[in-house]
Amino acid sequence: MNEAKLIQRARRLEGQALAEIYDAHNEAIYRYALRLLGDESLAEDCVSETFARFLKVLSKGKGPREHLQAYLFRIAHNWITDFYRRPAPETRPIDDELGLAGDDDPARAAFENMQSRRTRAALAALTPDQRAVITLKYLEGWRNAEIAAILDKPIGAIKSLQHRALAALKRILLDEDNEQ
Repeated sequence: MNEAKLIQRARRLEGQALAEIYDAHNEAIYRYALRLLGDESLAEDCVSETFARFLKVLSKGKGPREHLQAYLFRIAHNWITDFYRRPAPETRPIDDELGLAGDDDPARAAFENMQSRRTRAALAALTPDQRAVITLKYLEGWRNAEIAAILDKPIGAIKSLQHRALAALKRILLDEDNEQ
């Protein structure tokens, strides 16, 4: 079934259409949120809130007429941006975060965990739009036109955001290496 018909059915709040949309997009939104938030529980909250907001918009007779995936990712992006604007949560002890169970090489797992945290911290230092562009482009494999639709910006702005974000990441990571 084509996307336009699926959107029409969803706008009529047909349960089967809503289930198809959820099944088709929830995993990608989860991966996107997990990469930006770094926490499985928060990523699940983001997915849940994304579809709750989508359903709320549909129940008001509004919502997308095309580009469903971009529309859903825009909702998730906005939720993540709002999350980062909130005050910082309490920190947890490092033992809760390592999660090394089941790995045959604890040293390698610890190194990978440190690299993941380092990368996540560098991404967190970017602006929300830069973080979204890098995540969608390099971790999700999206094209600039798709990213532009999600962020509601021209393609030229996406390219500029990408360029500045990569330069900032390089600077952050190199500065960190020089400090060590």
